[in-house]
Amino acid sequence: MISGTVFDIKSFSIHDGPGIRTTVFFKGCPLRCWWCHNPESQSPAQELLLRPNLCIGCGACLDVCPQGAISKNGRGIVTDLEACSACGACVDVCYSDARVLVGKTWSVAEVLAAVERDRPFYDQSGGGVTFSGGEPLMQPAFLLALLQACKERGLHTTVDTCGFAAKEVFADIADYVDLFLYDLKVMDDARHKDVTGVSNRLILDNLRMLSQSGHDLVLRVPIIPGVNDDRENLEHLGQFIASLPHLNRVDILAYHQTGMEKYQRLHRSYRLSETNPPSEARMDEIAAYLSTFGLSVKVGG
Repeated sequence: MISGTVFDIKSFSIHDGPGIRTTVFFKGCPLRCWWCHNPESQSPAQELLLRPNLCIGCGACLDVCPQGAISKNGRGIVTDLEACSACGACVDVCYSDARVLVGKTWSVAEVLAAVERDRPFYDQSGGGVTFSGGEPLMQPAFLLALLQACKERGLHTTVDTCGFAAKEVFADIADYVDLFLYDLKVMDDARHKDVTGVSNRLILDNLRMLSQSGHDLVLRVPIIPGVNDDRENLEHLGQFIASLPHLNRVDILAYHQTGMEKYQRLHRSYRLSETNPPSEARMDEIAAYLSTFGLSVKVGG
């Protein structure tokens, strides 16, 4: 039985493809973008997420941790995440939901059951199912099995991807995908490595391949002040996108800080804590500039 790791399934999504959708969030991503608002999606392994503001200090977790990773001092309950094995014992006894396990193994049948519950909304709105992440292509066999099962049931399928995957993976799934939402971040390769941890060469090559094959594509470009909103990057971005033979449109997405608190809960540092979201006027200005390259540009997704 094919299974995979999922960290969330959201119903009634309206920003992950056409119509009302169910979005399945795969756990694991090869990128480490500075602005990632789902840091819990990055590691493919199950993780413990702490919500200390909900902790009532009852101490029930102290006695059940097999690793001895939980202690109590003058500041309250303290967890050594390096010693933690994410076994979930403390989660089971936490009365206040201050401890949450992120990531769960799902079978294809279990995911489909969750998706099928929302089918009336797809039929009414022209929606369907979106596979997102993390990066869904990091679990290729699981993704392919889900896509095939969805197509057998006549469901519209969308894959939201960063594009960093082997060409063979794209070739395997492409015939079962109705729409690709494809992230494009920074054009300069050295800069891309700095802010995401990987080269953009494979990402650009895969994008060219999908476009040349005529697949339905929507590009999604996050606008991160001080990272990729300079004129040089926007010019190279516009020129590259304009060179693609097939493209539905370009969505530019404003940077936001809604994921910052998650980094604290995972005891990780956040690189852009001093960066403010771009104004509506700035987003409109960028959209207007990219439109000069003959592109259909939308602010928001």
